[in-house]
Amino acid sequence: MNDNPAIETAARLSPGALAGLRVVDLTRVLGGPYCTMVLSDHGAEVIKLEPPQGDEVRDWGPPFNADGDASYFVGVNRNKRSVGLDLAKPAGREVLMRLLEGADVLVENFKPGSMEKWGLGYEQVLSKKFPRLIHCRVSGFGGEGPLGGFPGYDAVLQAMTGLMSINGTEDTGPTRLGNPIVDIATGLFSSIAILMALYEREKSGRGQYCDMTLHDCGMALLHPHAANFFLSGKRPVATGNPHPNLAPYSKFHTKTCEIFVAAGNDPAFRKFCEFLGMPEVADDPRFSTNGQRVVNRHDLTELLETRFADEDGHDLCRRMLTAGLPAGPVLHVDQAMSAEHTAFRNMVAQIGEFRALNTPIKLSRTPGGARSAPPRFNEHGREVLLARGFTDAEIAALENDGVIVGTRRK
Repeated sequence: MNDNPAIETAARLSPGALAGLRVVDLTRVLGGPYCTMVLSDHGAEVIKLEPPQGDEVRDWGPPFNADGDASYFVGVNRNKRSVGLDLAKPAGREVLMRLLEGADVLVENFKPGSMEKWGLGYEQVLSKKFPRLIHCRVSGFGGEGPLGGFPGYDAVLQAMTGLMSINGTEDTGPTRLGNPIVDIATGLFSSIAILMALYEREKSGRGQYCDMTLHDCGMALLHPHAANFFLSGKRPVATGNPHPNLAPYSKFHTKTCEIFVAAGNDPAFRKFCEFLGMPEVADDPRFSTNGQRVVNRHDLTELLETRFADEDGHDLCRRMLTAGLPAGPVLHVDQAMSAEHTAFRNMVAQIGEFRALNTPIKLSRTPGGARSAPPRFNEHGREVLLARGFTDAEIAALENDGVIVGTRRK
């Protein structure tokens, strides 16, 4: 249970900061669905239009839930309503156009050119028929340029944008980050772009097109390595746990666990040394400034490893934090999920059997978060169409013609 019931109660009662926002979601896999999950966490109505085969990450398991959907899907599709729709059929595209009437945002991640091929291009069609619509496209590289139109997946873009080259160690060589950071960042940047476009629409009354790519968002994550390169001209290399610009800022061993400590400036390092009972280290010319500590990182690491060897890492980190010194034990995922502060911050949501990470965005008057479990395929097909003015007879015809798809096609 959450020890801070005010947060939990407010999240249940608040309609959310984006209440009233209508989003039509044509995305699959991760980048686009992560974007629409952020919007839905804060009250946006998100209609997830899935192809006849469904979002393929429903199959990216194990583990699977009781409905047969993989954790990969479950983790980023809460709060949404699912409609199975075959856009390859002209009648399916007509359904989409009716759903876009009154919608604020369209998010899709088809291969560039697909919407245009279907007669649904933003410039040619959508911007004219729905001038207030925000159309956000998520793609690998965009539609034009040397790589325009090519497919993109997270790890491929980690490789191509330089992220892999600065992750790992000299021994491992370039290493993929353990989570799909480019996809997630693209989802976050896309939600920011949409909110910016909505803000601008308040002044102009006009929608616009958001051209979001995994390539650009991956590049945007390269700080400080790109900044270091621009200033020094030297190719950044993987440094493992240590920070390329700060020391000490790394992982160390203790008697009970590994810990991570950070000293962000010279006064903090002097305080750090005094806390450890070794003030003379801060006066050593090799370590008296951050620049010297970075140059003499190896010698400093040896001193600190020796000092930490007999410490209980968990107790040491708590004492350091109490003293105002940034430090923390290196936890596994299950340990982080069960930590007391995780519960206090309401970072694990539970709705029935469904559990997931909750929103990190904490708003005082309009808090958001997980509101409903991820949908089964086409769980809300009839409900959504009825609310948009379709008759029972129209829906039955669409179902009979395979335009509205009730069961995933394999």
